[in-house]
Amino acid sequence: MPDIHLPALYQPHVLIEATGERSILELDKAQIIALYKSHGALLFSGFGVDVAQFGTFAKQFCATSVVNESPGREPVDAAANVFTVDAGKGAFALHPELSREPWKPDVAFFGCQIAPRAGGRTTICDGVALARELPEPVRRALEPRRLLYIKPVWPALLDYWLGTTEPSDAQLAAPPPGCPYFFRRYPDTGILRVFTRPALHKPMFIDELAFGNFLLFARFNHGRSDHPVLDDGQAVPEAWLQAIKATGDRLTAEIEWNAGDLLMLDNTRFLHGRTAIVDTAERVILTYFGYLDFAIPSPEEPENAIWRRENFEPPLRPDHPRLHQGNSPPAV
Repeated sequence: MPDIHLPALYQPHVLIEATGERSILELDKAQIIALYKSHGALLFSGFGVDVAQFGTFAKQFCATSVVNESPGREPVDAAANVFTVDAGKGAFALHPELSREPWKPDVAFFGCQIAPRAGGRTTICDGVALARELPEPVRRALEPRRLLYIKPVWPALLDYWLGTTEPSDAQLAAPPPGCPYFFRRYPDTGILRVFTRPALHKPMFIDELAFGNFLLFARFNHGRSDHPVLDDGQAVPEAWLQAIKATGDRLTAEIEWNAGDLLMLDNTRFLHGRTAIVDTAERVILTYFGYLDFAIPSPEEPENAIWRRENFEPPLRPDHPRLHQGNSPPAV
């Protein structure tokens, strides 16, 4: 049996340390699921997880997975949807994975193959604790509100979701049931796609409100105050964003990676980020983003969403590098 250390002050995750197991795949799946449902963040240390074990372990819990199409991620085991993290060096603000899209994964797995000697620590924050600790006026203001994610379209996206590259107004007004967007046509900007989510939401396995969306990443990494916006189309007030960031910073913990570690995060509850990377060659982190085989899907999703029926790869923008390199670049 591994040593299990439950969350404590300054440690929001469960630490599971090997005590003689030859492989992480020997651990009891039911026990892991119980810990995951209760606490939302599990760090497995001392198991020496390699690429094959990482993918196999993640797929034990997931019915399907999704490719994060952000440029800069390299395939390590493309058949298993195991990729590296973003290749940049900058610090990342707290965010749930792919919260900018309506198919936000249930779970995010991160695996360390090469641990950085300095910098490059993964940061995590419990979104339930963040919502609970917000200044009361900000929490009260957020509770009844929703966020609008408004983005442009391109022909391949329209064809994927609507079955045509030139939809009529009637087709835009009545997308198919499995489509996660609604669409609007405007004289000056053309067609835009939109989806909406609560500003504070209920995670999958805990009956409390949580903060977990794209606001902090958009504001503090992209410098944008217009994505997402509030349900009335107005920008989220800067004072709210600063209060959310300050609360998140206070509650954030850093993961000090060792080679072979694996982190399993409830992406409906926890946010993650990273500190600035000193040397990218000294930091190799694997990722897998999936949909649990024991999931309780959000009522915000389309019923029987495609990402819960098959491994999902969103349609790529026409300027995406992979469209010019081929869809199956060589593994690293």
